[in-house]
Amino acid sequence: MSMSAELLLVFFLLCAAGVAASVVAPARSGPTALAVIGAAAAIALLATGAVLMGVEPGFRLELWSMLFGGTMALAADRLSAVLMLGAGLVFLPVSIFSATYLRKYAGHCDLRYFGVCYFVMFAAIVLVFIAGDALSFLAAWEVMSISSYLLVTYDLDREGSAYGGFVMLALGEAGTIAVTIAFILMVIASGSLQFGDWRAVSPHLTEGVAWAVFILSFAGFAVKAGLVPVNSWLPLAHPVAPTNVSALLSAVIVNLGIYGIIRVNLDLVPVHGAVPGLIVLVVGSVSALIGILYATIQSDMKRLLAHSTIENMGIVAAGIGATMIFLASNQPVIAAIALIAALYHLINHAVYKALLFVGTGAVEAGAGSRDLDLLGGLVRAMPWTSAFVLVGVLAISALPPLNGFVSEWLTLQTLLRSAVLSSTAIKIIFALCGVLIALTAGLAVTCFAKVYAMGFLGVSRSAGAADAAEVGWGVRSPLAFLAVFCVLLGILPTYVIPVIDRVAYPLTHASALPALVPPFFLPQAQQAENLPPAFLAEFHDLGAQTGEGMLPGRGLVVLHRGQASNPVVFAMSTSYMVVALAVLLGLVFLVFRLLTLGRRTVRGRAWDGGLRRLWPSLTYTATGFSNPVRVIFHAVLRPTTIEDSTEAVATHFRTAIRLDHADVPIIDRLVLRPPMSGLRWLAELVRRMHVGYVNAYAGYVLLTMLVVLVIGLAILR
Repeated sequence: MSMSAELLLVFFLLCAAGVAASVVAPARSGPTALAVIGAAAAIALLATGAVLMGVEPGFRLELWSMLFGGTMALAADRLSAVLMLGAGLVFLPVSIFSATYLRKYAGHCDLRYFGVCYFVMFAAIVLVFIAGDALSFLAAWEVMSISSYLLVTYDLDREGSAYGGFVMLALGEAGTIAVTIAFILMVIASGSLQFGDWRAVSPHLTEGVAWAVFILSFAGFAVKAGLVPVNSWLPLAHPVAPTNVSALLSAVIVNLGIYGIIRVNLDLVPVHGAVPGLIVLVVGSVSALIGILYATIQSDMKRLLAHSTIENMGIVAAGIGATMIFLASNQPVIAAIALIAALYHLINHAVYKALLFVGTGAVEAGAGSRDLDLLGGLVRAMPWTSAFVLVGVLAISALPPLNGFVSEWLTLQTLLRSAVLSSTAIKIIFALCGVLIALTAGLAVTCFAKVYAMGFLGVSRSAGAADAAEVGWGVRSPLAFLAVFCVLLGILPTYVIPVIDRVAYPLTHASALPALVPPFFLPQAQQAENLPPAFLAEFHDLGAQTGEGMLPGRGLVVLHRGQASNPVVFAMSTSYMVVALAVLLGLVFLVFRLLTLGRRTVRGRAWDGGLRRLWPSLTYTATGFSNPVRVIFHAVLRPTTIEDSTEAVATHFRTAIRLDHADVPIIDRLVLRPPMSGLRWLAELVRRMHVGYVNAYAGYVLLTMLVVLVIGLAILR
């Protein structure tokens, strides 16, 4: 048995031990047992992923023979490994956070039940990544779906819990049915349940079957990824789920949908032609914009982060769509860059979204609320939490030098490489999608500036925020762990890209490493072989070789080289950028101190319109901050008035008019409501047929027989 297989065995044994401990351990010690065993299982998973990425390219284990379709098997490759690493990076801090967080449920919820579902879901997620046949994959997928549903509805006393969980489960099962039909088509075409046999037969599929597999698999996996138009479960499930479960939903569960899209449509049954890629690109770009629009107008932090997940999965899907198009256009290197950008953003999103959800849990525990309209001033009462959440806010806003900037910048730059394509129509679609992604990036800054400004700065707008207390190290340590990775993934992209390039190479059949990370740190002879002398001299003058001899790797510059007439298409270095930013901030501070040296500072009470102090009701709220976005994008958002009540003391006087609005997602209005209205109309028509007269019912029977007779005669002719 290989090293990676042995480590996976340890992982599954730890999950089994977690289930057993959850059942037999006393309720009060259950959260601690979950944290210890969950963290150990996550470390084993991280070790497995590291071995697969660096030492072993993969493994395959035969389980048992089936009556039809060959042998059930577990198989892992580097695509599985990178998803394992992402899951491990999230489960480790979330498990530690759960030890503190789950205490709030002691006494009114069964902690044993939570622990069993938690470890079953953890094991099922990994089984999805390593399934080597259709039956194993679908079985693991169902276990993952049901266990995640049980965790979302864990606190049934919470309003909306049953409905949010039901929508999540119903949409998920619809997606599973679509994926199952796609798998059945491949089983019929190949005569096997084995994924390896599908790869062999995929070049010989008819066009109709290939299109059916693509549409069904993409639609089915898009549900789990939260892409438009099947994304409505995310903003319903997140607010009602426990916060540690919400972190796993957004940082791990949605990644399974992206994994399915890549595994089927880039590996097992690679798409042919540019049209499938265009579909994925457009769906991803629209998902990104719609997700961030609805995130910007939210005041509930968990609902806001749920919509933000839709945005980020849209960016990842746009990168996958670009990969498909560039592959179809015979541009494998740019396709590899696009896939690296997508996978990089997938990992980045998992880390900073987990950080923000754990931060939301800390805010809710310390201030008693997660409503941004009721928070404010937390930076003074919760300085550690505020600092860590600030890292997550800067990362998800794609600001340098943090990790979100690197992957979003690389995605946008890759979309701009559509200039190498020959089709004008495809170039126009790329340009429009690039505009949508760029607008999304701008709105993301607005959205998360609101989160931090309204939640942590200014004055407290509620008693809970005024009396907030810092959380303990049981919560702060997971926040610190995730914040460190946000920084490392941001300032060390030239060390992350070579790792992800190993994942992209088997799928695109090209390496992006020489095109993205020039060998500035390699010996001079190797530099001269890979780079033109004039090009090398110019970048050495800019300091690209700084750090050579002290740091491993090829260099610290991410740079895409074009042709001789356009040697540099895009370039950046967050590694050098962090040094430059630190120097600039230090200089600004130094100049400020010198300019104010020796001057007397007069402090007095600020004039607040004649008031002794600024009342919270006179300050901006999160709703007011985002109101310009509501106005500008009203045609998209179009909130619906759900209540218009008037209170009056007499018929001639109105004392109050209250208007409440509900945000109805555009997808619900344009995609879901029309067929629902049609079904209601049909049901109403059928209802009217029940008149209560026997003669009418006999007439219905005769009419039905006449219609059947006419159809039968038409068929016989």
